Amino acid sequence: MKKKLVGALMCVAMTATMLAGCGNSSEPATAPAPAEPAAPAQTQAAAPAETTPAEAPAETQAAEPAASGDVVTVGFAQVGHESDWRAANTKNYQDTFSAANGYELSFVDCDNDHAVQIETVRGFIEQELDYICIAPIQSAGWDTVLQEAQDAGIPVLIVDRAVDADASLYTTALGCDMVAEGEAAGNWLAEYLNGEDANILVIEGSVGASATLGRTEGFNNIVAQNSNWTVLDSQSGDFTQAGGQEVMESFIKSYSDFNVVVCQNDNEAYGAMDAMDAAGITYGTDGDVIIISFDATHDGLQYTLDGKITCNVECNPLQAGFAEGVIKKLEAGESVDAWTLVEDEAFVAPGIESAYAVTMSQEVLDGRAY
Repeated sequence: MKKKLVGALMCVAMTATMLAGCGNSSEPATAPAPAEPAAPAQTQAAAPAETTPAEAPAETQAAEPAASGDVVTVGFAQVGHESDWRAANTKNYQDTFSAANGYELSFVDCDNDHAVQIETVRGFIEQELDYICIAPIQSAGWDTVLQEAQDAGIPVLIVDRAVDADASLYTTALGCDMVAEGEAAGNWLAEYLNGEDANILVIEGSVGASATLGRTEGFNNIVAQNSNWTVLDSQSGDFTQAGGQEVMESFIKSYSDFNVVVCQNDNEAYGAMDAMDAAGITYGTDGDVIIISFDATHDGLQYTLDGKITCNVECNPLQAGFAEGVIKKLEAGESVDAWTLVEDEAFVAPGIESAYAVTMSQEVLDGRAY
C-alpha cells in the first residue's frame, strides 16, 4: 500500500465548491421521497450507463498487490448528487468500500463540475492512493490527468460513464451500455405503437455526458428505422426534476401535437409530469402521451406500476461490487478485462406485454434494492 500524504483532501478553493451528496436530489411530487441518505463531501472511511470504450484491449497489466492485511485506499470522484440514481450509486460505493471491508474510501462529490473533478483526481494522485475510481462528468478532456495517474503507477477505474481517451491510459472501465439502453427504449416504442405515427419530444441529460450521448444515439438509431416518427425537439434537462419541468414547460408552449415524451432519467420524468399536470395534459396508459424514462429507480418504477410512466429502462446503480471485483483481482496480481458490462433490463406498465421489457408488478417493485 502506498503511503498517504498528510493533509486535507483538497485545497481550500476546491473544497468550497463541493456539496454533500444527494443534497439537491429531486423527488417526485406525488411519490414517496427516496430513502437514500445524504452522501458526505469529504474523505471518510465508509463504505457504475454508457458506451463501451472503443477498441479496448482484451486485458490490462495487473498492478503490484498491496501487502497482506493492509488497508486498501480508494479514491472515488463522483459526478454529483443530481438524481435519485446518483444517490443510490454513491451509497453503494460507500457501503462496499467500507472500513469493515478493509478499505479507506476518499469520496468527493464533484457537483457536476468537470474542472473540480479533474483537480479531485489530481488530489488523489498526490495522496498516493492505491486505486482511483472516476465517474466522469464529461467524456472529453481526460488524457492529461489519466497520464499523470499512470505515471504515478495508480490504477484507474472508469465507472458508470465512459471517457473519450486512449484505453491504454486507464486500467479498466465498467458500466451499463447506454447505446443499448436507448435502442431498448426505441424498440419497445416501435413494438407498442405497431405502425402508428409518433411525434416525439426528448428531454436529454447533461450536455457532454456519455449517458446522454449514448441514450440519444441508441434511440435515434431506432427513430431512423421508422419513417413515420418525428423528433420535434430535443433539449437538455440536466438530469434533474427542475430541469425536466422547465424543458417540458417550454415544449408545451411550442408544440401541441406530441404523443411521446422521452426523458433520459427518472427525475426529468417527474418534472415533465409536473409540467403536463399543470397544463392539463394526460399521460401514461390512460392518457394521450406516452412517457419513456430511464434509470428505473424505486420511485420511477412506482410510477410505472401506477401506469403513469409507460416504459422505464433500467440503468443499474449497484456497480461498486464490480469495481471491488476488479480491485481484488489487481490486489492478487491478476490481470483484468478492459471492459465489464453491468447488465440491466426494461419495465413496462401493467397490462402491457412486451418482448423487450418486464411487465411491472408489486412483486417486482418489492424486490428492488434501490
